[in-house]
Amino acid sequence: MSSAKAIVSSFVEGAPPGELADVIADIKALTLSTPSLVKELGPALEKYSEDQFITAKLPSGSQPVIVSAHSSLGGGRYYDVESSSSFAFDHATQKASAVQSYVLEGAQADLVKSTLKALSPYVKEHYPSAAYGVYSIEDDSRIAIVIVANKYSPGNFWNGRWRSLYIFDPSSGALDGSVKVDVHYYEDGNVRLLTKKPVTVSVSSGTGAGIIKEISAGEKKYQEELNRSFTSLSEGAFKGLRRQLPVTRQKIEWDKVASYRLGQDIGGGSSRR
Repeated sequence: MSSAKAIVSSFVEGAPPGELADVIADIKALTLSTPSLVKELGPALEKYSEDQFITAKLPSGSQPVIVSAHSSLGGGRYYDVESSSSFAFDHATQKASAVQSYVLEGAQADLVKSTLKALSPYVKEHYPSAAYGVYSIEDDSRIAIVIVANKYSPGNFWNGRWRSLYIFDPSSGALDGSVKVDVHYYEDGNVRLLTKKPVTVSVSSGTGAGIIKEISAGEKKYQEELNRSFTSLSEGAFKGLRRQLPVTRQKIEWDKVASYRLGQDIGGGSSRR
């Protein structure tokens, strides 16, 4: 891979939630002399879609489906158990098409369906807008549980994404995974929050309901940890960044603020008369 291609690919793979189109537009503007470079970003776009659990609406459906390595059928096609369908996905436009019927079969099919049934009410209760999926992986020896919640507010200069991925091994009862939170705030600055919380638990009941019970407990605990961290930042580190005194090093007497001459008395310079 050329150094230029590697650099622009890293831009794509690091694009904040909901801002891939903006990143692509910037890349096109920066590579006007080599327009063919953008056409070579297919692998980076595919990796971004699968890593970020990009969601799409099927032409005939209302429920969003997830694009991930765990739901990949190869050849640019993915499947969704709940809608019993497979679809083609364009990683550049982030659009789904060519929907076909798809029925999951195999040793873990029943566990996948029962887990999906238990996952649905949990997600709808705790996430205002989210997509979810359960898939058979690793030659039908394990299942993957995926949750992704997006919140885009470009008008207020921020976007965010929550991603949960869990791998369950029916033979051992082990549930391993992680929760990732990615929030980008860019009004008059550029601040990005990236967190990752590993999860490793043993599921006593290897049923769909038992798996989701452990997921629910773990995510509730992590949300409480995040809330405490934000409170600590607000009352501690962020507060310490604020200027405690004006440049004159004197406290403002607020009952006399109307009589201050802004430039001289507060700013420390000479005021114009």
